[in-house]
Amino acid sequence: MTIAEATPELDDAPELAHLAAHDRAFLGHPKGLGYLAVVEGCERFSYYSMQTLLTLYMIKYLLLPAHEGRELGLGWLAGNWYHKAGQPLASAIFGDYTALVYLTPIIGGFVADRWLGRRATLILGGLVMALGHFLLAIEGAFLFALIALVAGVGLFKGNIASQVGELYRPGDLRRAMAFQIFYVAINVSVIAAPLISGTLGERLGWHWGFGCAGVVMVIGLIIYLAARPWLPADVRVPAAPGKARAALEPGDGARISGICLLVPVMAVALLTNQEIFNAYLVWADSAFQLTFGGQTLPTSWMITIDATLSFSMLVAVAAFWKWRLVRTGTEPDELGKMIIGSVFTIAGGLCLWFAAAHAGTGKIGLFWPVMFHLFNSIGFAHIMPVSLALFTRLAPRAMNGTITGIYYLAFFAANKIVGVVGGWYSSMPTPQFWLLHVATAGVGLVAFVLFKATLARRLLGGAPVGV
Repeated sequence: MTIAEATPELDDAPELAHLAAHDRAFLGHPKGLGYLAVVEGCERFSYYSMQTLLTLYMIKYLLLPAHEGRELGLGWLAGNWYHKAGQPLASAIFGDYTALVYLTPIIGGFVADRWLGRRATLILGGLVMALGHFLLAIEGAFLFALIALVAGVGLFKGNIASQVGELYRPGDLRRAMAFQIFYVAINVSVIAAPLISGTLGERLGWHWGFGCAGVVMVIGLIIYLAARPWLPADVRVPAAPGKARAALEPGDGARISGICLLVPVMAVALLTNQEIFNAYLVWADSAFQLTFGGQTLPTSWMITIDATLSFSMLVAVAAFWKWRLVRTGTEPDELGKMIIGSVFTIAGGLCLWFAAAHAGTGKIGLFWPVMFHLFNSIGFAHIMPVSLALFTRLAPRAMNGTITGIYYLAFFAANKIVGVVGGWYSSMPTPQFWLLHVATAGVGLVAFVLFKATLARRLLGGAPVGV
């Protein structure tokens, strides 16, 4: 999983926020937060259902010879654009789909700001996403479904997050906790989607899984429409005439250069984590021992294991460093934590390498895969949220919002690379394939160490704390 969904920019809410500061109807927060959290949970359920099922669906159904030529445009795309077939083609399509998901929210924000407003843009995005899921039930509409899903996520994603902050007046201390509650809804959906949609797709039929995601998206839209009285007014505040734009300050050029260096490093360092939805699921489906007591577990449940551990480790790591700070008065800075996270990511990748290298002719037990998810989740907790904090710390004051957008380019690049690298799974020895991912985490480790040793003091200012 990624943390990008949970890290909207926390600009000050406008003075027009129509909800009173004393609104504490939902866990001490405005009632609108409860509605928005549920709606976002429905949208993320829809998205992660698709992400969980997509590669398995292509490998085990769509790209089989028996179905060749049934999907409009897919044969042309495979031969003239990807020049691939089978598992490499599935990996490439998955990579492009998940990469574009991190670009289209920029367009969705532009549409909302210039033309439709947040509310109408969000509703349109939800409808288009639901349409995409239902199109997957129509033979021949696969590519049209993917286009609809990418467009729908782009219209929906950023426009719901921005409404959370506007529930609170400037200075309301509940605001930071509101986004943590919002993130809990996301994590619950990541855990539930493989269990429900994944099981339906693998056991009853792929279209049942996709259809379930579409139904949940429609339910989310209905809840959003019902929540209108408790949500912020969709009002645009024009910039004050003659207001000067913030200018770059001395040293900002070096900070921007540092950020540009970190984006490709982050993209490479993220490969092992992003591969979980792609080649890892293909390997798990064919090589893992998933039969217990005569019952075979759906392969998609491996995503639920990962999501559960990721959420647990986020909480555990945050609690550990808080305890460390209280006990010793110090903790590592952002780069220090990212270095620690890279070490755990390497350890997780080595678990996969070891499992593949010693598999023999039998099935792989779940001990080493679960250890991979554990170590990778600890690495995730040290890298993902901390990296956003580092980018915002480096960001010049004049470019804070822009730098947040640049940060998400790392996710775009990582998923695009995963689409290529994941295609090597079918032609590369499996131990070597996972050792390659260990190497990418090693590249991240070395780059973070070098950045900390050579540039951190100059760009971040002051003496780094801790490691």
